[in-house]
Amino acid sequence: MSPVTAYDLTGRTALVTGAARGIGRATAALLAAAGAAVHCADLDEAGAETTAEALTAAGGTAFAHPLDVTRRDQVAAVVETARRTSGRLDVMANIAGIMHSSSVLETEDADLERVWNTNFKGVLYGCQEVARAMIATGNGGSIVTMASGAIDTGAPGLLCYGVTKAAVVQLTRTLATEVGRHGIRVNAVAPGWIRTAMTERHSAEAQQQAERPMIRMSPLGRVGEPEDVAHAVLHLASDASSFTTGQILRPNGGVAMPW
Repeated sequence: MSPVTAYDLTGRTALVTGAARGIGRATAALLAAAGAAVHCADLDEAGAETTAEALTAAGGTAFAHPLDVTRRDQVAAVVETARRTSGRLDVMANIAGIMHSSSVLETEDADLERVWNTNFKGVLYGCQEVARAMIATGNGGSIVTMASGAIDTGAPGLLCYGVTKAAVVQLTRTLATEVGRHGIRVNAVAPGWIRTAMTERHSAEAQQQAERPMIRMSPLGRVGEPEDVAHAVLHLASDASSFTTGQILRPNGGVAMPW
């Protein structure tokens, strides 16, 4: 298999959650550029439509769907629509997620529930519904979940986020052991600090202060961009990683180097 063929997704269908912006949008664009028909789903319906329109204008095939990942019925409906529209479903990139900042002692039940519902249950619903569709279709497939560098180190104020992302990793590993016999691979991407709307929610000065230690810690001397993560997702979605499952790929600039 040539390098070009290995990353060619022509004739395949992908579903990307969180596709309105940031890592989700970059991933949707890259999968479309690789030849996949991409279904762009997001709670921000207008944002999902903007992404799909941009992909189509660039010569790709894309569709937009409003989606609240905390609603199992909505996840099931979008998965079925994507499968029915394109006749198959080969790739699922579970990227939708939220962040909440509070110390352990200040975290309220409502905080944990809100982040848990989106970051874990939303991914669980996506994995369940897509795995069922892939098994029924019989073509195998690749499911990619979005973890975080927060799984590798404690960070003040990120209890809810870190806990949910660690749970996503265990979900990924467990599902990989259960669906491998159907030719379905399940892997996680655990990015380091990436410049997105989520990390750029503060002033420019505050943003620079937050990034400085990340830049110092990285052997590469920089923070990441959404496209850095999108390329990791493409690798796991493609035949280039056909013997890879249950793994965590860390595009983190070398900030963390766990075994």
